[in-house]
Amino acid sequence: MAVVRDLRVLLRFRNFRRLLAVRLLSQGADGVYQVALAAYVVFSPEKQTSATAIASAMAILLLPYSLVGPFAGVLLDRWRRRQVFLYGNLVRALMASATALMVSQVPDWLFYVSALCVTAVNRFVLSGLSAALPRVVDAERLVIANSLSPTAGTLAATAGGGLAFVVRLVVADSDAAVVLLGALLYLGGAFASLRMAPELLGPDRELVKPRIAVALAGTARDLVAGVRHLTAPSRREATRALGAMTLMRFCYGALLVMLLMLCRYEFSSNTDDGLALLGLALGISGAGFFAAAVVTPWAAGRLGPGKWIIVCAAAASILEPSLGLPFATAPMLAVAFVLGLTTQGAKIATDTIVQSSVEDSFRGRIFSVYDVLFNVAFVGAAGVAALMLPPDGRSVPLVVTIAVIYGAVAVTLARFERQ
Repeated sequence: MAVVRDLRVLLRFRNFRRLLAVRLLSQGADGVYQVALAAYVVFSPEKQTSATAIASAMAILLLPYSLVGPFAGVLLDRWRRRQVFLYGNLVRALMASATALMVSQVPDWLFYVSALCVTAVNRFVLSGLSAALPRVVDAERLVIANSLSPTAGTLAATAGGGLAFVVRLVVADSDAAVVLLGALLYLGGAFASLRMAPELLGPDRELVKPRIAVALAGTARDLVAGVRHLTAPSRREATRALGAMTLMRFCYGALLVMLLMLCRYEFSSNTDDGLALLGLALGISGAGFFAAAVVTPWAAGRLGPGKWIIVCAAAASILEPSLGLPFATAPMLAVAFVLGLTTQGAKIATDTIVQSSVEDSFRGRIFSVYDVLFNVAFVGAAGVAALMLPPDGRSVPLVVTIAVIYGAVAVTLARFERQ
């Protein structure tokens, strides 16, 4: 297979292997932690979960990082990225351990505060991983690296989620045990980063400014410079790709909330069956991510990254309502695969466009803005879904609305391509 051959080529780069190990452990831990949160918020037997409750939890956990994100970008363009991975994962391991101790002993709001602190560091780590990738592979293989590395991280998160399901459903029906597993994986990510030299991942030494107060004071000026850099005429394709990916993320978030509600109330008779079905759906979506990693290098190379995003959005606009409107288990699982493939395929193409369009000294802040757009879109989608979803999760208007948004993305980008 071409993907296996490409992976073998990339794995010859020693520092790529080391950065990939950090990504796999960190995102595997993220998957474990996300399942623990989902189980606590959605599938606790004593809770009568609603779409509004899910949207509120997403807002609590994600919206504050719309403020943290820009600061993360500015700091990532000054801090050594390897140190971000080391200390970020150490901090998350400690906080996750504290969260595990509090799961069954404190009010909900205190649990959310603890979870908020754990996920905050995620903004720095994920943005840093994307910004550091061009430092460990050459320009010729950057597209392949963008295809395989983030997709491998997503698959690691999916595998971590699957492992969390096993721990909770088989080993111990305990959210605390699952969170402790996440803490161990975060600790492994910290140790894996020690295999790389502190200076390896950049930014260049002359750009590293250790005085945090000075860096934070210049945040607004630096962000304006980053936005101007991104919106320059020569980088309009990157701006359009980011806009398209934000809307596709909105669609994915709304459908995820619907899937959570369907698994909780419509497709299963009890919380354990619903949690198992959700795990299966996420696993199938992970298979879609893998398929995107296989297909995207060939498709983006043949069509160009911009046209591949159009194909992904158009395919989602057709298949999502066709498979989703029956509101049956098997077609909905097929939707999970389709959206995994199209969303990840578009993301790989977007990452490539952004990385190849911006200079290294701006990558940290631009990928942080990218991350903020993801969060705002996801929370906004959850809010819209909360307004549109009935208690059982079946909503024809929501499915149709999402299809229209996908179609609008495809048509708009196609118009720009023709121009």
